[in-house]
Amino acid sequence: MTRPLETAPSSVWILTDGKAGDLAQCTGVADALNCPCEARLVAPRPPFSWWLPFGPTDPREREGRPGSPLAPPYPDIVIASGRRAVGYLRRLKRISRGRTFTVFLKDPRTGANTADLIWVPEHDKLRGRNVLATPTSPHGFPAAKLAKLRAQTVPEIDALNRPRVAVLIGGESRHHTFTEEDQNRLLNGLRRIARDDGAALMITASRRTPPGLAYGLASLAKSGGHLYWTGETSNPLGFYLAKADAIVATADSTNMIGEAAATGKPVHVFHPSGGHGKITRFLDTLRQLDVTHPFPGPLKTTTYDPIDATPLIAERILADFAASRLQGNAPLAG
Repeated sequence: MTRPLETAPSSVWILTDGKAGDLAQCTGVADALNCPCEARLVAPRPPFSWWLPFGPTDPREREGRPGSPLAPPYPDIVIASGRRAVGYLRRLKRISRGRTFTVFLKDPRTGANTADLIWVPEHDKLRGRNVLATPTSPHGFPAAKLAKLRAQTVPEIDALNRPRVAVLIGGESRHHTFTEEDQNRLLNGLRRIARDDGAALMITASRRTPPGLAYGLASLAKSGGHLYWTGETSNPLGFYLAKADAIVATADSTNMIGEAAATGKPVHVFHPSGGHGKITRFLDTLRQLDVTHPFPGPLKTTTYDPIDATPLIAERILADFAASRLQGNAPLAG
């Protein structure tokens, strides 16, 4: 006797090498599926790590080995990101005999046939029938979560003057550098909105933030009426986003700006030295939607409809997964 083919998933894997940005995007999408989820980490050794995304997986991490990230039972859906995960995603599709529906976030560099569904930001060029493109990236701050955080009492934030400005600082990357002139320009811009607009700053930095800039930001916060996250407590980013009237973010991180755009609050973008064509196209799209504004520049507190790719990606995954099951791409259990 056969049972009806399930068209809703009952298990999800996240497959990455642990890189924070990749893991955050995958987790945000997985959470939106409202399905039991398990994170699996890949750690290929050289030379296998050098050959990915094009080469094979590390034999030490094959499905039959102890501690393998591909150990069964296999999930209904796997969401992967990062070049080291590409080969493992392809192998999982084979060893699950096609049962696992594969999703890859960002361009895998190995073509549209790498996964059943691929998400890319619109500024990437990859396109195909199974490729979904959106203006911003997925993340872990959906509207419902932001609303919940906004309603919670956080004394040190709630006591701040209005407007409250979340300040999201990245740092050095392959495409951007923060020169001394850049750092001074950013700090002076923040001092100006604090002085002229009465803004209270809620500042977060990253591991990539230059030490001199981090010191300047901490000193600015100590001048009174501002907050600076030192990393010694749990990350307050969600509260900062939820309770902000405006946001300042540096242009080196599209993920950070995508999270900011989900708030519906104006995003003031600071450009350090350098840049990249893809990032420029991303920012141009948001500027045309009146989401982003230059920083330093006039502080804006006007709102817009939040831009959130996460639920759109989750809806597409569920629809394509159901369609694949109805088309008989997975075996019936009997």
